Amino acid sequence: MNRVFIRCGLLLTASLIVPPVFAAETDQPSAGEKLFALTIKPLLSERCLACHGADPDDLQGGLDLRSRESLLRGGDSFESDVVHDGDGESSLLYLTVARKEVGYEMPPKEADALTETQAWAFRDWINEGAPWPSDKRVREIQTQYAAGEQVTTSKALSDDWQNRRYEPQKLWAYRPRQDVSVPEGVHLVDWFIDRRLDDLGLSPASSASATEFVRRLSFGLTGLPPAPASVLAFESEYAENPDRAVEQLASELMSQPHYGEHFGLHWLDVVRYADTAGFANDYSRPNAWRYRDYVIRSFNDDKPYRQFVLEQLAGDELDEKSPEHLVATGFLRMGPWEQTSMSVFKETRQQWLDDVTDSVGQTFLAHAMQCAKCHDHKFDPVPTRDYYGMMAVFSTTQFAEPNADFLPSEDRTGFQDSKRWVEQKIAAYKEQETALNRHMKRQRKQETGDAKVGENGLDPGDEASLARIRKNIARHRWELDRVRPIALAVYTGSTIARKNVGNRLQKPKDVWEAGEIEPDTILTGGSVYSPSEPVTPGALSAAVSLGEMAPDAFPAGQGKRRLAFANWVVDPANPLTARVIVNRVWSWHFGKGIAGNPNNFGGTGALPTHPELLDALANWFIDHGWSIKKLNHLIVTSEAYRRSTRHPDPEGVEQRDPAREGYATFPSRRLTAEELRDAMLTVSGELNRQVGGIPCRPDINLEVAFQPRQIMGGAASVYEPDPKPKQRNRRSVYTEKIRGLRDPFFESFNQPGPDKSCELRETSTVAPQALTLMNSEEVLDRATAFAARLLHESAGNVNTAEERQRLIQRAFRLSLGRAPSDEEVAICHQHWETTLRSERDRKYSSDSPSNKISRTVMAEKTGQPYTFEEHLPAYIEYESDLQFADVDAETRALAHVCLVLFNSNEFSYLD
Repeated sequence: MNRVFIRCGLLLTASLIVPPVFAAETDQPSAGEKLFALTIKPLLSERCLACHGADPDDLQGGLDLRSRESLLRGGDSFESDVVHDGDGESSLLYLTVARKEVGYEMPPKEADALTETQAWAFRDWINEGAPWPSDKRVREIQTQYAAGEQVTTSKALSDDWQNRRYEPQKLWAYRPRQDVSVPEGVHLVDWFIDRRLDDLGLSPASSASATEFVRRLSFGLTGLPPAPASVLAFESEYAENPDRAVEQLASELMSQPHYGEHFGLHWLDVVRYADTAGFANDYSRPNAWRYRDYVIRSFNDDKPYRQFVLEQLAGDELDEKSPEHLVATGFLRMGPWEQTSMSVFKETRQQWLDDVTDSVGQTFLAHAMQCAKCHDHKFDPVPTRDYYGMMAVFSTTQFAEPNADFLPSEDRTGFQDSKRWVEQKIAAYKEQETALNRHMKRQRKQETGDAKVGENGLDPGDEASLARIRKNIARHRWELDRVRPIALAVYTGSTIARKNVGNRLQKPKDVWEAGEIEPDTILTGGSVYSPSEPVTPGALSAAVSLGEMAPDAFPAGQGKRRLAFANWVVDPANPLTARVIVNRVWSWHFGKGIAGNPNNFGGTGALPTHPELLDALANWFIDHGWSIKKLNHLIVTSEAYRRSTRHPDPEGVEQRDPAREGYATFPSRRLTAEELRDAMLTVSGELNRQVGGIPCRPDINLEVAFQPRQIMGGAASVYEPDPKPKQRNRRSVYTEKIRGLRDPFFESFNQPGPDKSCELRETSTVAPQALTLMNSEEVLDRATAFAARLLHESAGNVNTAEERQRLIQRAFRLSLGRAPSDEEVAICHQHWETTLRSERDRKYSSDSPSNKISRTVMAEKTGQPYTFEEHLPAYIEYESDLQFADVDAETRALAHVCLVLFNSNEFSYLD
């Protein structure tokens, strides 16, 4: 048959398949029938029917793949039939799924493309006569011949999906944890790691030196470099008793508040923490910082992970009067989707429900739920009904910013400075508003009869500027809430259609009477306007069936849905939760998870390299009170963690373990963006170690700071740093995280964007990183302060070569944690002397930043540019970091040496 094959309105004429011959359904299936039942039909269901059969009234190109007859009919138009006698190689169906018909590849998305083996299955099926046995026959064949394992789940959208089979090894995460005993007196981690190395025929590398290890552990547990005195003390203790020295140092580091800051940053990566909303609605979230500090406080206090999860998912349902619990629910507000004055509430509300369902799935269960939003999951036993059942858990969750008293442990330093800056911004805008109103009034009075239609005598930018001013006043007024005892939180109640933006959301007195309880249904195609079958609140049915958990029965209506769901998540019988967090903690130490994708334990995620170890750690974790600190202590006291990054037989490792999955060595890593900045501030002596509090605003590149930024069609205020160095130079976890304005230093070194959950930090090596470290003002400022610190500590005694060399040795101790070699001292000394000669003849001037800036933006209505002046109150009292103009030639010359140290790989990398 000469068929015309149509895709997305494009016409193709070619030989399709074979004569309409059906194989008799005998007891013994033919090869073609088996191909159809086991391969072709599942592929059609998974990859094709969404466009060619799921909706009979909307068949793409008119092609219906629900039956053999409709397949042979082809698309919307055809001329005549040409039969190739079952020649699969020439069939357009094969050519299309094999992606050999350029421009007409199917499925159209590259990510959905069939493998070569799958495409060959279509070819071979056509060669066998393209039989299409009945559904009953298909089930019989699948029951008898299908490989893989069926999984009991909630009702799927199709019988084919309900009866599908999975590769058993890819269902590992849903099964109950194994209980593997470890010989008494043997370290749990090393028992499993060493057995794997034996299987690989590899001996482990020797332990790292004390100097290497103390730096590794300090960054690993606090994100900061060790002080020289701590390095020397550890080296001495390590030489005497390595095991005891490691255990004591680990305990000491985890007792510091910087431990919680470092592990809090890891968690904030996962939950996508930001201080603004994002996208076109990038308003400030003035109280988000309290959630950030809740996370840091929880790690420092070693709050049991079980409680940590309960509070973030359902803190308000646990105790709505507890400030700690209310602040914890800020987790549910971390996504970028919130109502705007220019969006349809129903749609934005659904975007949040989609977002929070997916976020909860990835964060706690290592499942990206949105893959099942429009259809049953393509790879995992997660039907669409599970997706909407989990969404129903949150359908009575509403936004609010309730009063929540500050806790005694919450730092309120800088409140007055923050309030004063905001009030100065508002005052400056109000002054402009008054002046512009007077000007516009005069302009209108001067209108003449000669004015053209539509003119009002105003400058094109006047009305646009007035709208901009009023929007910024409203935005900054909201920022005053930053210093008030308010929580970015949620409550349980009926849904109220919110319309106002930029105002504090209040919880109604009667949470159930003010709105409506949204119906919980499956949304056809994921559209909020296409509700279909009702659903009840639920979780992952595969985890219940394969994990041998008790069936979940969460309350609906006005019940505490989130609390019931949270209790299901932290149930010790849940096969996922403990595995997920243990895998995350392992990845934070080793740079990779035991299961390679910490956010994805499904079929497309990497399988665990050491499944028994993962389960043993998860069981140990639960048995030890869900304690993250104890888990950290267990991991870092292992021989696997203490190993050198260098192996005596690198060729043997490359041959036997090319993927480095055996942990014969410790994986080297580059410092994260935040660790780089914090390390430089520590070494230079500028780091403000204040713990917690409102966000700080460090200096960033002025071109970036002053770039136009639109929020809801209006030009937002430019970025202004904090006026004082002490305010600016806090740890990077406390910097204000603005979704619409990324810090270029952090961005250069792979800080993840805050819109999507980051399961692991990426590490790239690109030219802008080298240019940033060598040329940026940020790094030069740190080098200058470092040089000034060194000279101050030496009391200026650098008149002889010996004194200068001792100072260089001190610089190495501070920056790299070790003593330099004689050659390194000589090179740095020579560089200092050479640079000093050139610096003596140079003059530098201080730049005094202006507290005003002229800006040009496009008017929202007319699209025409207009210019205005913006006041920058932060620069009225601004004190710059130490500059070249502020120091003598000696300091500047030494700063060049310090800059070299900051640019060394040894500073940027561990081991």
